[in-house]
Amino acid sequence: MGKPPARNPLRHLRPSDLRAVAQLATQATAGVARMAEGVHQSVWNSLGVPGGKAPGQTRGLTGLVYQSVQGVTQLVGQGLDTLFAGLQPFFERVEQEPPGTPEREAVLAALNGVLGDRLLAGRNPLATPMTLRYQGQALNWQALPPLPAATGKVLLLIHGLCMNDLQWQGRAQDGAVDHGAALASALGYTPVYLRYNSGLHTSQNAHELAQQLEQLVDHWPTPVTEITVLAHSMGGLLTRGACHYAREQGLRWPGYLKNIVFLGTPHHGAPLERAGNWIDVILGSTPYSRPFAKLGQLRSAGITDLRYGHLLDLDWQGHDRFQRRPDQRQVLPLPEGVACYAVAATLAAKRSLLADRLLGDGLVPLPSALGQHMDPRRTLAFAKSAQWIAYRTGHMALLSSPEVTRQLLLWLTPAPV
Repeated sequence: MGKPPARNPLRHLRPSDLRAVAQLATQATAGVARMAEGVHQSVWNSLGVPGGKAPGQTRGLTGLVYQSVQGVTQLVGQGLDTLFAGLQPFFERVEQEPPGTPEREAVLAALNGVLGDRLLAGRNPLATPMTLRYQGQALNWQALPPLPAATGKVLLLIHGLCMNDLQWQGRAQDGAVDHGAALASALGYTPVYLRYNSGLHTSQNAHELAQQLEQLVDHWPTPVTEITVLAHSMGGLLTRGACHYAREQGLRWPGYLKNIVFLGTPHHGAPLERAGNWIDVILGSTPYSRPFAKLGQLRSAGITDLRYGHLLDLDWQGHDRFQRRPDQRQVLPLPEGVACYAVAATLAAKRSLLADRLLGDGLVPLPSALGQHMDPRRTLAFAKSAQWIAYRTGHMALLSSPEVTRQLLLWLTPAPV
């Protein structure tokens, strides 16, 4: 029996990815050198040896060595960037922008979720721009291709943190599961998928989504009669923020918004990010561990927004997002005039106080997904009939659950006249 063919992960890369990877490698090398210098100076401080001009910097010959490392790293990085920038047109002619493989897109989505704000700030080519997508292709409103199958009922599907639009297609024991395709077939929706950089602040993505949906209403090939949103995890926070900013700016698309279904959305945050914030505090509590706090602070703005479920600019502007502080979010209710539904999941077989608070779906506690809060002002007013719990189901399994599909059809099928 012959050996199975060896897997080559490099086949998922494009030649143009080399420039972006080189930028990341340069930044990583510089970051490690800064941490090493910080630990070095912490040791000197304990011996009474003064440091350099800035906290965590060494001085004298030691400081010169670290400056040399940083300088060489910068020179090498700039040289590689210049080289790859010159080769970029050649790469593009050779590859003619081949479609990304699902594996490549999954890696990019995860990278953007963890470091997306840094990628964008550094103008790294791997930073994901926000696009609305139809049948796997980004919609260009300036040169919209023919969309003969488009209907006036638009179903917008929004993924969560570290994910992308391709991951709405899942598999269960009975075969493929595709919530968008099922709703399109049964109810006449046209599925449109959002792809975005989930490492940015939720409110930054919300501003952009509000404008993108206005463009959709203006340029959709047939008059829009309804917009329904199906949002997973972070996507639900993004949806609520976009509704707020669109109405604040007097945009037209909220007038077509009929339904929002939230799948496992952490309306009041997720405990894993709160645990991450405690790690920041602990690592920063001693001079020897303080340089390593920078590792925890690599996580993106999108991730830190999940500590309490930040939606708006005011929730984070003017604050150090790594500093521990109480929940001071703006109170934002569900959008008025829109039917809102909440699907929550739990790994437990039945509800209990301990399972609801500590177990949930593995990432989001049950009360957070259902919009429940100890402060009545923050509780989201989901009707009892608009709440549904998937038992023995994890956070990601909501995307591939036939039971979720059946519940969506039950909610979104119009009542007989």
